[in-house]
Amino acid sequence: MSSDAPDRLDPTIDERAVAVIRGIAMDGPAAANSGHQGTAMALAPLGHVLYSRVMRHDPSDPTWRDRDRFILSAGHASILQYALLHLNGYAVSADDLRAFRQWGSATPGHPEAGHTPGVEVTTGPLGQGIANAVGMAMAEANLRARFGSDLVNHHTWVIAGDGCLMEGISHEAASLAGHLGLDHLVCVFDDNRITIDGPTDLTVDDDAAARFRSYGWNVIDAGEIGEDLDALEAVLNEARDHRGAPTLVVLRTHIGFPSPDHTDSAAAHGLAFGADDIARTKEILGLDGTPFELPADVVDATQAHAMSRGASAHAQWQQRAAAAGQPWNDLVHSSPVDVATLPTWSAGDKVATRKAIQACIDASVDSLPGLLIGSADLTGNTGTKAATFTPMTRDDHAGRQIHYGVREHAMGAAMVGMARHGDICAVGGTFFVFADYMRPAIRLAALCSAPCVFVFSHDSVAVGEDGPTHQPVEHLASLRAMPGLEVIRPADANETAAAWVIATQSMGPVAMILSRQDITVVTDGSAVHTGAGIVVNVPDPAVILIGTGAEVSVCVDAAAALNDRGVATRVVSMPSWERFSECDPSEQAAVLTPGIPTVSVEAGVSFGWERWSDRHVGIDRFGASAPGGEVLERLGISVEAITTAVDDVLGHA
Repeated sequence: MSSDAPDRLDPTIDERAVAVIRGIAMDGPAAANSGHQGTAMALAPLGHVLYSRVMRHDPSDPTWRDRDRFILSAGHASILQYALLHLNGYAVSADDLRAFRQWGSATPGHPEAGHTPGVEVTTGPLGQGIANAVGMAMAEANLRARFGSDLVNHHTWVIAGDGCLMEGISHEAASLAGHLGLDHLVCVFDDNRITIDGPTDLTVDDDAAARFRSYGWNVIDAGEIGEDLDALEAVLNEARDHRGAPTLVVLRTHIGFPSPDHTDSAAAHGLAFGADDIARTKEILGLDGTPFELPADVVDATQAHAMSRGASAHAQWQQRAAAAGQPWNDLVHSSPVDVATLPTWSAGDKVATRKAIQACIDASVDSLPGLLIGSADLTGNTGTKAATFTPMTRDDHAGRQIHYGVREHAMGAAMVGMARHGDICAVGGTFFVFADYMRPAIRLAALCSAPCVFVFSHDSVAVGEDGPTHQPVEHLASLRAMPGLEVIRPADANETAAAWVIATQSMGPVAMILSRQDITVVTDGSAVHTGAGIVVNVPDPAVILIGTGAEVSVCVDAAAALNDRGVATRVVSMPSWERFSECDPSEQAAVLTPGIPTVSVEAGVSFGWERWSDRHVGIDRFGASAPGGEVLERLGISVEAITTAVDDVLGHA
């Protein structure tokens, strides 16, 4: 929309709308006795200009594919976004505003995607939103390059504060965005120079503009225009129209403005405004002092304006899509991966599951037109490569192989942004031990049900000579503890193929845990769908061995030794605790028959296995540097250790 659009709001409505937003920004936290009003107050003019003049969005259809995306990286200022959503006609009611931060309301303490209409990603931990925005911009750039600007041509807008830029993830993500020249990405840096502890000069002397220029960003130093709506609009339009690089707009603001008591004060960051402070500020704003004041003429005007702008932009896009001659869904819809096209392996074959995943990826690219795949500098090591894909580069955004560089945290958060953008199957890989570097992003993927596929290879102490720094032992237990994340550790190549099908169809994030070393194929893959299944069965078993990953084949060898001794032994592969937990008790009992002792085997800590087994063969210590096979043997992942545990659980001398 151009700045001279005929449906421009009356200047008086503009002024009053900003005042109303600032009033809500004070009233919400005051009513909740919790929240952050100062940043929301300072950014009210910016937010109003973005929503009413600059962004393309349709409140009647918050998921319209070619809408601009807005991300509040400074998620503590969520009351700002909620007020903007209400004034612009989204399904956030006045009652929702009054219920700020209360149980079951649409206005939680930080923005939550899938919970509040109009919220694109779940933010709160600072810096995540910037990296999410980079992922969204990558998705937009790729789809635009492949399907044309008539169908895909939107911008990603993000508001970030000092804390966002201090967090390391923002450095990783900004560097990647500059390298790729993502020119449909605009970040507004709210330079209010205040943090919770006090002025930012307590902790930082960075020149943010110089830093972003060094990343290859276009930087606009907007200065002290925070109260000038027309100047804000001009700067935002300039940023939107810039080509060749993402843009950082440095906007000097004053936290808590126009409070006579708390402007430019660290106290304004949290809940410091008392009733008298609010009353004095509302008098300056020309409000009558009523809590949650929403004048009908202001609300009606802003909502009608947003609905009209949105309907017009949406209709124009629909006309362009129709002229393209093919429905949008036909261009980007991902079909279920055809299992018949995936490779299969014969019993006794030896293949690392990190190699099996690459074979599965190559076999399924035609079913996944939205697939964007990459790695944090470990592409060949992790199997996260499609042989027919070319790299995404500054000069070729149509490339679907992403080289994230050594930026695990940014990779994880960018994948969340891609997934939340839509029409993208985001797959990224690194060594399992580096899940530690990605954990905040993985957690947010789980929180907002972002369908990402996190591929983690080198899953155990079998990594070998690299030693304990690269040998994950506690990571499986850690990720299994995370609600909303499905963790699958396939036993062999066939289970890897089955896991890949599930991962690409999932409505939430999936972590695939894969081996570095070759593993003997011992399954047909069927155990993945139910979470656990019988690999070796015998009549009237005396004991059940439960394994995951490479340890299933060790269990098969141990079972052979035990059966030779007359100890009837069943072997179960349990690639997914989550899936098996969801099975009916009768299905579980058919696999883990009640009354039969169980011994679990996994090259990781024993934490949690008491749920499934009577004894556990595991590794409750960090690893060591030596050849992988020797490390496994010395740390007790062996046939001998398993048979000893069986003798113990059965009470054999």
